Amino acid sequence: MEAEPKLVEPVRTVVDGVVREVRVPALAPVPTHGSLGDIPFDNAAQAPNEAVLARKDADGTWRDVTAAEFAAEVLAVAKGLIAEGLREGDRLAIMARTTYEWTLLDFAGWAAGLVTVPIYPTSSALQARWIIQDSGAVACAVEDTAQARIISAERANLPWLAHLWEFDTGAIGRLVKAGERIPDALVHARRGNRTPDSVATLIYTSGTTGQPKGCVITHANFFAEVDNSIELLHPVFTSVSKDPASTLLFLPLSHVFGRMVAVGCLRARVKLGHAPSIRTEDLLADLAGFRPTFLLAIPYVLEKVYNTARATAEKMGRASSFDRAARIARRFGEGIEGKAPGPMLRAARALYDPLVYRRIRTALGGRVRYILSGGSPLGRRLAAFYTGAGIEVFEGYGLTETTGASTVTPPQRPRLGTVGWPLPGTAVRIAPDGEVLLGGRHVFAGYWNSGQALPYGSWLATGDIGELDADGYLTITGRKKDLIITSGGKNVAPAPLEDWLRAHPLVGQCMVVGDNRPYIAALITLEPDGLWHWRQMRKKQNMPMRELVRDEELLADLQRAVDEANQLVSRAESIRRFAVLPGDFTEARGHLTPSLKLRRGAIARDYADRIDELYRGPREG
Repeated sequence: MEAEPKLVEPVRTVVDGVVREVRVPALAPVPTHGSLGDIPFDNAAQAPNEAVLARKDADGTWRDVTAAEFAAEVLAVAKGLIAEGLREGDRLAIMARTTYEWTLLDFAGWAAGLVTVPIYPTSSALQARWIIQDSGAVACAVEDTAQARIISAERANLPWLAHLWEFDTGAIGRLVKAGERIPDALVHARRGNRTPDSVATLIYTSGTTGQPKGCVITHANFFAEVDNSIELLHPVFTSVSKDPASTLLFLPLSHVFGRMVAVGCLRARVKLGHAPSIRTEDLLADLAGFRPTFLLAIPYVLEKVYNTARATAEKMGRASSFDRAARIARRFGEGIEGKAPGPMLRAARALYDPLVYRRIRTALGGRVRYILSGGSPLGRRLAAFYTGAGIEVFEGYGLTETTGASTVTPPQRPRLGTVGWPLPGTAVRIAPDGEVLLGGRHVFAGYWNSGQALPYGSWLATGDIGELDADGYLTITGRKKDLIITSGGKNVAPAPLEDWLRAHPLVGQCMVVGDNRPYIAALITLEPDGLWHWRQMRKKQNMPMRELVRDEELLADLQRAVDEANQLVSRAESIRRFAVLPGDFTEARGHLTPSLKLRRGAIARDYADRIDELYRGPREG
């Protein structure tokens, strides 16, 4: 029997018939003492034998880690950090994939009174150097030799970086050994010196338009975020069936979204596993072995799962059957918002469950009942499909500056295409120019080294454009700085068009252009897996890429995708022409941030000639 979700109706402020502000009261009390470093020790005291983590052994089996075991490891590593000379308030950088050691060192750092600083594992030497320099980190832990070499090459520019540790060569064991003579009481004393207002971490923004900025996130920010999320998303974070709540985290811990869920899991004693590799075969194997009950995902991952399932069906000659099943799932999912689906629709869904939907759930481990989606808009189509396939989707919206989600789909009250209500304890306001403003205790303290703090109670300008409907649900329509103004004066938000096109199996990335131009156009890259499948089905495996991007059959398939996307917008906002690029936008080429956001300026510069070509000759459409 599922517990009833804890819902508090939003308080709406209406001006001239338009909702301008929505507030949802907090569900969780405000902590008056302590820090995140206390969580492992509180868990050990309250439920020492409960499995709070799981780690994969060399033979591929998952081994539970109890609350008592994890607290003991945190204590031992924290003592090692103190033995190595790290003082309270020192910054400790961590550069690694999503691993057990990442979370262990994070909590050990907090227990030792340190401030942890994540660095994306894919960062270049210059990016890593900037974060270490700007934060003043005195120690850095990396995962492997390749990352160690990146940092080592910059040591001459980092004179205060006293320590460089590598997980793969036994750094954790050496820290434990170094701390053997440090009394436990010293760690507990440092924990006692931390308060909710102490700085927990510096998380650097992705830097789409300049150097990344360090967001100062306090322990209180994390408590406000995770405690209210746990209370609101009760079915997710609490065991409501025979399967204990658990998740396999594969998104980067260097991103606030993954980090927030990791902290929330430890806070709620939800079993947490780590999947360092996101290669399809590795991730599927980890999902099958771990069998989580919920997942944290970005839309790109959910699109890939859907497109892979569709490609598999096509290869088996069952594409039309899959498409019918997808339509039924979307109709069923959309029906959840209003009246209950009728008996005919329920019967159709039951028919396709073992044929299609169960296969999707099996690919995710077989026990997944919920997905937390964030990072970018998921879109109504995919959200409805997964809901209809038996997986409830909670879509959220937030920033690094807000410690993760600021809005989230309320349980049993979904509204597809929106990012939900404000998280309890949060307020959302729409400025006169459409910009989304956020307020709440989860909003950060300010940017590191900026000399300016964000006063409590002030509004954070997000740079996003959005609107609130009559019931208080927020819809994000684009980035304020990304708005395109055509030469005819039409304002166009590129995000809806780009998000729709990226969901197509053939499309890797898409960037809509047209600022100060007569009409809207787009640059499109091809998705490798989808393209491989397309080549196989059409017997064009040997066609060179330079010919393929001009292939009439491929262009026709992409044109149909563009025509579908254009149905979302008015004629003046529609894509009239597009160019297919032979290579993808990548982080290595400077076209994507580590969180896969487009660096529009860099792309426009590098493909200026292709963009100019889109505005020569007769306009198509």
